[in-house]
Amino acid sequence: MSIPANARVRAAPNFLSCLEAAHSFMEEQDASSAAARFSKLQAELLRARTLIAFAPTSGRPARFLDARSGWGQFQAEEAKQLARSLGMPDLRELVLSRHIVLYAHATHEAVLLSLRHERQLAYRLSGASN
Repeated sequence: MSIPANARVRAAPNFLSCLEAAHSFMEEQDASSAAARFSKLQAELLRARTLIAFAPTSGRPARFLDARSGWGQFQAEEAKQLARSLGMPDLRELVLSRHIVLYAHATHEAVLLSLRHERQLAYRLSGASN
């Protein structure tokens, strides 16, 4: 048995916007603890990137893809189209301590698409492509 080659992991501009929004929210919520909380999130994301690079299928299948509501189905189709446009057929979610990362992947490449807090109902996907 051979060990798989590491996948290339990159972040879509939308993912970076979501990360900036998370930082801004932390600042607004409690400026005195925001820096420490954001540093923790960044460390978790670095570990997540390493895990995804080693095993792109390590996240769970994206649960919202089976949505029954109209909005959920719309968002699921938007995410599927985005993944197809990137040439990556699979969408997965990786759960961190308080956030969830949505990413598309193929065997040797993954793209971080969006980030949401565990209490947020939906991912922001607008403009998630390169």
